[in-house]
Amino acid sequence: MNSVTNDKVIQLSHGGGGKEMNRLIKDIFFNAFDNAILRKEEDAAVLHFDGNVAFTTDSFTVAPIFFAGGDIGKLAVAGTVNDLAMMGAEPQFLSCSVIIEEGFEITKLKTIVASMATELKKSNTRIVCGDTKVVPKGCVDGLFINTSGVGQIIKPDISVKNLEAGDCIIVSRDIGRHGAAILMAREGLTLESELTSDCANLWPIVEQLIAANVEVHAMRDATRGGMSAVLNEWAKASNVCIEVKEDAVPVSDEVKGLCELYGFEPFDLANEGTFIVAVPADNAEKALNVMQQFCHCQTASIIGQVTEQQNNQGKVILQTPWGSARYLDVPQGELLPRIC
Repeated sequence: MNSVTNDKVIQLSHGGGGKEMNRLIKDIFFNAFDNAILRKEEDAAVLHFDGNVAFTTDSFTVAPIFFAGGDIGKLAVAGTVNDLAMMGAEPQFLSCSVIIEEGFEITKLKTIVASMATELKKSNTRIVCGDTKVVPKGCVDGLFINTSGVGQIIKPDISVKNLEAGDCIIVSRDIGRHGAAILMAREGLTLESELTSDCANLWPIVEQLIAANVEVHAMRDATRGGMSAVLNEWAKASNVCIEVKEDAVPVSDEVKGLCELYGFEPFDLANEGTFIVAVPADNAEKALNVMQQFCHCQTASIIGQVTEQQNNQGKVILQTPWGSARYLDVPQGELLPRIC
């Protein structure tokens, strides 16, 4: 049987269920994601769990497919792993479905799949089932990926409904990098200092928080809608007021510059490797110390707290450096389409 490496681009026959499709799946996907469960080639993966599990799914349609700091493959794995991690669940098994446009370059597909394999290793997660579809040219913008994931809950009772007055709000790193990086790639902008997406697997950091026995009330990765969306969701779900100090929120100079240029708020820009956590005040310093010791969390900061303002329940208040205050609203409109 010929190798798929002899082919230059994806053809419709690669999705037809015959020899070409078998070659594509075996030479690229099975080769990168090889594990005992996947190797059985059953119609469904048989999994074993003890206790409660978390289950999530997400689809990825980012444009451009390759961007500074990652690509659609890294994003697809990290995004689903992170959703599990934010529920205190150890990511264990993923599915992977790809919809590929006819004419898509085989070399690009291999790069994307290799990126996924690299990201899987960071959380010891396995892709155990999947699906491949090839559609006529023009039906898909290059490549779409759906990943679903399941993981065993290690830290129970993390919920958007659990915030309490006095909780400290911590952000893991500087915000808005993914949205800004995608904007740069789309508009062809160049900066003196290179800006990269924050796209990253968050389970190693969350695992350290759990190991340190940090009490976590809520945790969420700040993806579409950014920090603003997360905090507003929390305030409404827990019926509390969240106050944030604007000058405590870490924002890189590059992101600030792009926001000034385009009139965006950094609080609204998407992230793909930044998370927000709410912890009791007496756990805040411990959480911060753990986060600052690992990976890319050196800029982790306490940015605010949950307060008892009865007349502002369900609201997020931003305290400015000039002593004034304003509501930090949920983002409206479509600032940056196709960021994930």
